[in-house]
Amino acid sequence: MSTDQEYTPPDVWKWESESGGTWASINRPIAGSTHEKALAVGKHDLQLYSLATPNGVKVTVMLEELLAKGIDAAEYDAYPINIGEGDQFGSDFVAINPNSKIPALLDHSTTPPTRLFESGSILLYLAEKYDAFLPKEPAARTECMNWLFWQMGSAPYLGGGFGHFYVYAPVKIEYCIDRFTMETKRQLDVLEQQLSKNTYICGDDYTIADIAIWPWYGQVILGNVYDAVEFLDATSYKHLNRWANAIAKREPVKRGCMVNRTFGEPSSQLRERHSAADFDTQTQDKIGDVS
Repeated sequence: MSTDQEYTPPDVWKWESESGGTWASINRPIAGSTHEKALAVGKHDLQLYSLATPNGVKVTVMLEELLAKGIDAAEYDAYPINIGEGDQFGSDFVAINPNSKIPALLDHSTTPPTRLFESGSILLYLAEKYDAFLPKEPAARTECMNWLFWQMGSAPYLGGGFGHFYVYAPVKIEYCIDRFTMETKRQLDVLEQQLSKNTYICGDDYTIADIAIWPWYGQVILGNVYDAVEFLDATSYKHLNRWANAIAKREPVKRGCMVNRTFGEPSSQLRERHSAADFDTQTQDKIGDVS
């Protein structure tokens, strides 16, 4: 990739080589499966195939929150999808999500099983299915939907924009970093102003809007994603920090962050999850596998 001269786009773009960067080997301009691969199926109705990225954490936190409320029907099996190795292009995974992105969920309580992809869609489905974390009053429900869809539309600027060029791109490009840093800080200020007036994103109640927004913006503010607290002057967002820290202390959130995690301290990694007991017995430090 050249940065010392202006790039002139060709009349017709062609994919001729990898673009470089951390995820270049799995990026391609076409959809569909690349290989046959069956997905494991556990004993519960809900089968999750995911990874503990911010989008994956949304769903595992939601499921753990539902279980913490005593909703036993939300028990689930969770299997890791190694996106670095291209598991998301396996035939069974693509059958659930033709977009080849985590998370993907199959609900076997229906006939045929209901497939779910896109984290916001999954959160809404689970909230409606189990009647939890979603306001019933029309105006409050609409406000929750406003913020859920705000997150879905805004996070690509944070992840694919700021995160990519600040952390993952093969070269540091000032224009790109400046552009997406400005947008990221604007979004952080949107949340700061909203949380200056509310305990949670939509008011006094914890909802799927919080569950959707925290894994991205809360974890950036806390330094768990992109290691950019100083660069973004993250500590200056007082109300956002108050909210982010409060959610981080919730036990279901702590558990949700561990599920399908394949990086970090071995004690924080529960790569597969089949029951609540797994948190005590099946983390990587407990099973003696720290690879």
